[in-house]
Amino acid sequence: MLECANMTTDFIFSIIILIFSVIIHEVSHGYAAYLQGDNTAKYAGRLTLNPLKHLEWFGSFLLPVMSYFLGGFIIGWAKPVPFNPYNLRNQRWGEAIVAAAGPFINICLAVFFGLLLRFGVLASAGDGFVYVATIIVFINLVLATFNLVPIPPLDGSKILFSVLPYSMQNVRNFLERNSIFILIFFIFFLWQFILPLVGLEFHLVTGLVL
Repeated sequence: MLECANMTTDFIFSIIILIFSVIIHEVSHGYAAYLQGDNTAKYAGRLTLNPLKHLEWFGSFLLPVMSYFLGGFIIGWAKPVPFNPYNLRNQRWGEAIVAAAGPFINICLAVFFGLLLRFGVLASAGDGFVYVATIIVFINLVLATFNLVPIPPLDGSKILFSVLPYSMQNVRNFLERNSIFILIFFIFFLWQFILPLVGLEFHLVTGLVL
């Protein structure tokens, strides 16, 4: 009974932290576009931390539950923040900058809370704060790593397409045409091979072992 209660608590904390982490991730995309001259996200009311503006049933709720109980990890996303690439001042790298903003903010959050753990800043605050900080670091590293995978519509694909030569346009067409199948296959069959990388990242940031 106690183990079941602990699992429930872990799951609830993980879902809450995941939701706010993906919201911050998406808002970062919007601000990256806004700072480059595109007001699409602003006019859509997406430059806000209000969860109701960002969450969707599959990526924000159903997928995290499925991944947690089927794969032992938790992953998800929020509704993509809209932007118009033609409004960006930097037409060469603007779209890549917008795409990279999301994973970048997740890495910043992971590093910030990871350093608090590494240097024992939270030790005097109690085990509860250490526990929450650990989940924050882990989930944000998972989000950053997951979103940098070059499969549409993940951020890594937009970064890849920005550097991909035109002669390899067929690669982009193939990925975009089959993105949903490739992404589902990756999540449920290949993600287990990426988790050790997340564990290494966690250790480098916090000095701890998962």
